[in-house]
Amino acid sequence: MKAFAELYARLDATTSSNAKLAAMRDYFREAPAEDAAWAVYFLAGGRPRQLVPTRLLRDTATRAAGLPDWLFEESYQAVGDLAETISLLLPESHHTSDDGLAVWMQEKLLPLRGLPPEELAERLPPLWAQLDRPSLMLCLKLVTGAFRVGVSKLLVTRALAAVADIDPKRVAQRLVGYTDLSHRPSADSFQALIAPESDDEHAQRGGQPYPFFLAHPLQAEIERFAGLLGPPSDWLVEWKWDGIRAQLVKRDGRLWVWSRGEELVSERFPELERLADCLPDGSVLDGEIVAWKDGRVQPFALLQQRIGRKTLTAKVLEQAPAAVLAYDLLEWQGEDWRQRPLGERRACLEQVVARCSGDAAIQADLLDEHAAAVEHAVLMLSPLVEGTDWHDLARQREASRERGVEGMMLKARDSRYGVGRTKDVGVWWKWKIDPYSVDAVLIYAQRGHGRRASLYTDFTFAVWDGAPDDPERKLVPFAKAYSGLTDEEMRQVDAIVRRTTVEKFGPVRSVTPTLVFELGFEGIAASNRHKSGIAVRFPRMLRWRHDKPVEEADTLETLRALLP
Repeated sequence: MKAFAELYARLDATTSSNAKLAAMRDYFREAPAEDAAWAVYFLAGGRPRQLVPTRLLRDTATRAAGLPDWLFEESYQAVGDLAETISLLLPESHHTSDDGLAVWMQEKLLPLRGLPPEELAERLPPLWAQLDRPSLMLCLKLVTGAFRVGVSKLLVTRALAAVADIDPKRVAQRLVGYTDLSHRPSADSFQALIAPESDDEHAQRGGQPYPFFLAHPLQAEIERFAGLLGPPSDWLVEWKWDGIRAQLVKRDGRLWVWSRGEELVSERFPELERLADCLPDGSVLDGEIVAWKDGRVQPFALLQQRIGRKTLTAKVLEQAPAAVLAYDLLEWQGEDWRQRPLGERRACLEQVVARCSGDAAIQADLLDEHAAAVEHAVLMLSPLVEGTDWHDLARQREASRERGVEGMMLKARDSRYGVGRTKDVGVWWKWKIDPYSVDAVLIYAQRGHGRRASLYTDFTFAVWDGAPDDPERKLVPFAKAYSGLTDEEMRQVDAIVRRTTVEKFGPVRSVTPTLVFELGFEGIAASNRHKSGIAVRFPRMLRWRHDKPVEEADTLETLRALLP
């Protein structure tokens, strides 16, 4: 544990990618394989389920530190990070444990999950006493699932490739699925990451998917498209679906479904299991899982209703049926097709989808008035969008929201399928429509975390419930946002929050409504769980409306008018 804590300190102390890369190379070369396996898991974004309830951690730490609850709370608000707060408040201990990260995870921390509260309260203080302050803080971050250190998965890949002296793309391939909850890091799994390349490696992949190829945002005036991209005939143009990016992997008679976050989600979409009967072994399809009902794609909010449920009842499956809109073929007949041109992959994909005929698959066409007849289809071909020129495509793109899509995807016809967001094998662009936006009033504020722990940066926004001439109208909260402003603007808003505070509710302050912001968001849906009756996706602050008084902020009626 101490060696991993020292690596964490080195990574946290610099913003230099080269310095981070050197720190990880040093650690991976020296650490035992079983410890390195767990280090890769956490550095690459792995998050085990919470091991100890947060409330119990706080109560146990407060008693161990001999502090009143109010003082612990004030300390937490000042520091902004629970693990760091506890490590600072507990009496400092000398490091007495020589156990590595693997022993700590497998024998000391993972067994804590599910224990009765009274047993946890007895076990935790003796564990904490074995660690010095830096190691204790790291241990608590692992327990709470709050481990973050500003290292990208790409950087971890490069560090491992340097240690093993192999192609980083090969390491990226091996890392796919490594952070899934079902995977338990081990010495063998780490050795497999850095093993020499072999000819038969592809045949031993089982249900493992490929690293996803990601698109770049396209932000340019339509008049510049011809100069930047050439003619539309050089591109395959598709709708940008609002769903869950996924790969369908059919090997060894089984079907695996993987999300872009490299989570195995087969059990979340049982209706897709029927594709195991029609897809031949050695097939990997890339596409989008969407909610498909009444012959068309439904808002993401409908799909989201079933994602968070632990139990998928027949009623849930009926209300939010899922389907896959396929747009790429990565493997065919057991052969890796990623280095073939997209045009060739697409042509074969059309044949693959056609093989899954009948109830399993059908060509998707949102303009087809008979599309409702495919209610039970679970695999469809993502249709191509045709246009005479870029201006024609731009006109079609204006109807994106009516179709329930986010814009268009532009994929070079000759592009290969890369790893991550790269341009070395061809380019994919996401040509998204502008976000929804409304002018809203800041009514609550909370301190941020990490370097923003001393500032009020997390805000709740409201709109008016009623017209300007309604004397009974009031502000109704509908969204929270914390991104979009510059550091200087954040400091200015923080000062205003402190001056205009009306009440405190624990870490939250209510403020006198004086500030208006333009909020942008990607999606909107009706919601019974929110006081406003509205739920929005990915809200963020687009700009501070210095020019607009609070009285002229938008209303609930404005939001309702945006509902699909």
